[in-house]
Amino acid sequence: MRNFVLIHLLLFMIIAVFSKDQWPYLLLTIAQIAYVPIALRFVMNRGDWFSKRYYYFALPAYVSIACIQILKPDWSAIPAFIYLAFTVCIAIYGLYRFSHRGFTNLEEFSIDLGMIYLALGGGWYFAYVAEIDTGFTPLLTWLTGIHFHYSAFLLPIFIGLLGRLYKPRSYSFYTGLLLAAPMVVAIGITFSRWIELFSVLLYIVGLVGMIGIAWRIRFPNRVQKWLVVSSFTSLGLTILFSLLYVLGNGFGLTSITIDFMLRFHGVLNCIVFALFGIVGWSLSVPISATKEPSFPISLVRGKKRAEQLGTPGKHRGLVDDMKLYGITKVSPRIIDFYENTIDYRLFATVHWHAWFKPFAYLYSFISRKTEQINLPLHRNEVEMTGDILTLHDGLDGREDVRAWLRKVDEQYAFTALYSHHQSDKGNVFMNIALPLPFSTMTGVLELIEHGDDLQLTSKKTCPDSDAGIYLTSKFGKYFRLPFEENFVVSETAEGSLTAKHEMWIFSIPFLTIHYRIQT
Repeated sequence: MRNFVLIHLLLFMIIAVFSKDQWPYLLLTIAQIAYVPIALRFVMNRGDWFSKRYYYFALPAYVSIACIQILKPDWSAIPAFIYLAFTVCIAIYGLYRFSHRGFTNLEEFSIDLGMIYLALGGGWYFAYVAEIDTGFTPLLTWLTGIHFHYSAFLLPIFIGLLGRLYKPRSYSFYTGLLLAAPMVVAIGITFSRWIELFSVLLYIVGLVGMIGIAWRIRFPNRVQKWLVVSSFTSLGLTILFSLLYVLGNGFGLTSITIDFMLRFHGVLNCIVFALFGIVGWSLSVPISATKEPSFPISLVRGKKRAEQLGTPGKHRGLVDDMKLYGITKVSPRIIDFYENTIDYRLFATVHWHAWFKPFAYLYSFISRKTEQINLPLHRNEVEMTGDILTLHDGLDGREDVRAWLRKVDEQYAFTALYSHHQSDKGNVFMNIALPLPFSTMTGVLELIEHGDDLQLTSKKTCPDSDAGIYLTSKFGKYFRLPFEENFVVSETAEGSLTAKHEMWIFSIPFLTIHYRIQT
């Protein structure tokens, strides 16, 4: 790794010696020739298709940048386009990584998003070299390109590496701010000074939090800690000057000029943030903690009618014996409901949260076709009728599968295929598949006893848990969706049951269903 770092830094120095540009413009060149390839080396999986062929994409890009800097030909747009194509390939690689994992391991998502943002940096650089009218001055076009190489590519990579070492609860909040900030900056520069000011405030809050996390981490050696902490801390200083610049440029409150920002802000970011960070992380690159799940997935896809799925009669409940899940202490009636589900009537009151109602209305046109999560938009109580089917042999591929079909007013609301699986550590999870067009959505739920009540949740209670909501398609087997769900089943004083089903997207509640369950 150290030799790789030295080679790319030496390559940049050679280009810098013969470059015809003034030195401030080399701030982007060093990112293109040294910082980007080194940071990619930190996070690429050497065994995958892209990493094995990386230099087929990278070498033409390096040569193109050298050509532009040294020769300054009239046809510079051609090598600039080659570099743009390279950044697009990196963005596709980021999407590839993300598609095989989904919304899990935020530190890895930060790395993925950094790769995707790099293509925007390549686009702005191409616009600058090709002299495309972006609505901004050439200098601002160039500065936007450098912004997406440093703040939108290097910073997410460094944040991801930091999260591999230490990820407290606050890490998610500060990372979210810093990942959103680059796009908010771009929108603010284009449309509104107030949005630009807001973006800088996002950076300030996110960076202060991330600097605090960096100081608390135990690094493999002191030199690495000093370099990485210095890298993050330097951003705290440069972002304050960015705030002063925005206040001056947008509101006339200060006199910070763009020339000062280019020299002070640019050099500090280039040397202290980027160089210290690159050298620091090269001393010991943290290993990803991502582990692909291995639980069984249903083979059923698309909309299936009852006669295509199986036959009724063999199974009376969603579970043959709740002891399979270690459930013994909850109300006997709750256990009976899961073991003899067809003996119970189900009444539901659906509450789409106000902010989500427009999306629920649009989704209803899809749900009527797919007959999955096909719920009413009103809040009137409705009865869900249906049956439990034993699936035809070989149709699903999992063990002991049964389908619970639920209807509202003769329209299918859910077709859920119930099974279970045991993890490597011996924990048993409920494994529920909802067939969708060309794919399957799988909810893996933990069952937890709370006195007489039973909780079923897709939220992980420990890092090794399989719990979650996943999408299976030809693009990936275990794509973690940004959904969470939680059921709490209780017995009332009258002996009937109630259940509360809550769902979240990106931790924001969007659907609550209240059930009355009676014999």
